[in-house]
Parts: sequence; C-alpha cells; structure tokens
Amino acid sequence: MSYRYMRVIVFFDLPTQTPQDLKNYRSFRRYLIKSGFVMIQESVYTKITKNMASAGAIDKKLRDHVPTKGLIQLLTITEKQFSRMEYLIGDEKSIYITDDRRLIIL
Repeated sequence: MSYRYMRVIVFFDLPTQTPQDLKNYRSFRRYLIKSGFVMIQESVYTKITKNMASAGAIDKKLRDHVPTKGLIQLLTITEKQFSRMEYLIGDEKSIYITDDRRLIIL
C-alpha cells in the first residue's frame, strides 16, 4: 500500500494578558503535544500523517480545541515539500525525529 505522507503545520498567536488567556494558551499547547505535534519553532508545531484523509481528521479534532481569542492557522503540505525547507540562519535541532521514520502505521 502506498501512502502520500502529509505534514500538518499549526501556527498560533494567542493572547497571554489575563490569567484566563494564559490558561487557554497552556491548554491549547498541551493539546497539541498530547496529539503528537512537535514544536519546530516558538508557536509553530508540526505533525506527520500518512495521507490527506488523516490530515483532515486532525483538522477536525483541532477545531474542537481552539480557544475563543487569538490567531491559529493550519497548513497541510506534502512531506516532500516540507523536506525542502531551508534554514537561512540557525541549525536544525535533532532532538526529535521529524520525518516519516517517526510515523507508526497500525
């Protein structure tokens, strides 16, 4: 069976002025981590999926957990497009395996 690996990228900018804002921020970030997203930059998280259908399911679940204020953007691209990302300054962090070697198909 052939899969077209996709990459779901979440960009977010949430307010942190009030205690409720901070709670919403922490809750959303915690949800991303528990859902298997990996931080690639501050407020930018990514997750690899096996195809567009599973990326759509992630999108639906994510919409159930968005806070009421702030800006959250979702981008779905192929793994090949993601692998062409260039680092203009700084180095790639190798703390996490971020390619399809991390994907487990049951």
